[in-house]
Amino acid sequence: MLSQVFKAYDVRAVYPAPLNEDLGWRIGLATAQWLRAKPGVSAASKVVVSRDHRPAAPGMAEALIKGLRAGGLNVVDLGRCDTSIQYFAVPHFNAAGGVQCTASHNPIKYIGYKFSGAGAVPVGRDTGLKEIQALAEKITDAACPPPTGTYETADVWALYRAHILKFMGELPRKVRVFVDASNGCGTTLLEKVFANVPNLEVVSINTAWTDQWAHEPNPLVAENMVPTQNGVRAGGFDLGACFDGDADRCMLTDETGATIGCDHLTAALAGHFIKLNPGAGIVFDLRSSKAAEEAVVAAGGAAHISAVGHVNLKKLLRDTHSVFGGELSGHFYFRDNSFADSGAITLAVAVGIISRSGQKLSSYINPHRKYPQSGEINFTCEDKAGVIAALKKDYASQGKLFELDGLSIDAWDKAGFWFNVRASNTEPVLRLNAEAKTAEGLAALLAALKPRLGHEAHGH
Repeated sequence: MLSQVFKAYDVRAVYPAPLNEDLGWRIGLATAQWLRAKPGVSAASKVVVSRDHRPAAPGMAEALIKGLRAGGLNVVDLGRCDTSIQYFAVPHFNAAGGVQCTASHNPIKYIGYKFSGAGAVPVGRDTGLKEIQALAEKITDAACPPPTGTYETADVWALYRAHILKFMGELPRKVRVFVDASNGCGTTLLEKVFANVPNLEVVSINTAWTDQWAHEPNPLVAENMVPTQNGVRAGGFDLGACFDGDADRCMLTDETGATIGCDHLTAALAGHFIKLNPGAGIVFDLRSSKAAEEAVVAAGGAAHISAVGHVNLKKLLRDTHSVFGGELSGHFYFRDNSFADSGAITLAVAVGIISRSGQKLSSYINPHRKYPQSGEINFTCEDKAGVIAALKKDYASQGKLFELDGLSIDAWDKAGFWFNVRASNTEPVLRLNAEAKTAEGLAALLAALKPRLGHEAHGH
């Protein structure tokens, strides 16, 4: 059962089967055992717990807390919050770690947990989740220790608000923002952080906590951005924002309602952070447009390319002490936020830039929207390794080859294109991302690659 709920970066599954309160308690106890084995962690150590807006979240958070306390850790319960509050609260309380009870952007029937260690360092499969799963598998109901750790609730919203608004700065000109909270944690963020900010007007939709969501809380799906786009256009707003369910991701639109690609936003914001931190590093994942790398270099920064996945981005950000990072999935990372992601900070930075410059957001984004991109295309393929090996053989001479995450061929200088092919860890699927200097070049590249990758999968 546990093997069904432990994923690469978190615990996530359908509630109540296979993931329920019994497993939640076992996972809590196992997490405490894993943390207690860390140097400097003792019975006096704290762990921060928070939860999202889902119907199953209160019960699943309570079960986890009972397990953590049974394992001897003292719990600080923040209640219903966005996931990113963890990355502020764990260092604030000098905690041994933190757990958010959430299923992020998944449908309402899902629930799960996201884990952090001390300093809000993410815990993924290779950095602790495998060990937590192994410990949980050994726990039986018969060995049910009583809770010895203490329990307290805490409200850190005032401090969290000040932390986020530091990234925004003062607003000399009024900025009007249209926000879709996706019936999720963005609702509390808007109320606690973005309300009553001088020169900021926020109009929001889908703020009710209800079992009937207006749409799936995943802004990466184009149709879920339509309410934001329509709202921006109808009301003449300066920008639009759509949060995912646990509000650690935020997709933006410009003032025309056009959705901003995450790599283009990374490129646009890179200059802002490098200006504040001359020569600083900027991290982005290997699916990002060449425009991101070009923007970083042009601003005098250091470009660092990462494997896909928030654990990889955060680690590279820390290892290079980079100031900012962006991922195509909508996660944006900040050195001064425990090197972690925050949808709220992403929105705050964009609002601040618009207000101080007096320019429209599109004027920052459009210069980077210059190369045709394929987007991520999935293919059903039974021989993933064989296909990638054949591509490597045939394309190795055409450009630079690297295997940071799957196979990447960078023929930008020679032939005006690059592509990356990655294999899914869990399915017979290959994922293709490609970009070229011209539409004709991209079409020719896709025509050559697609027949070799398997059956193209359509839909979300």
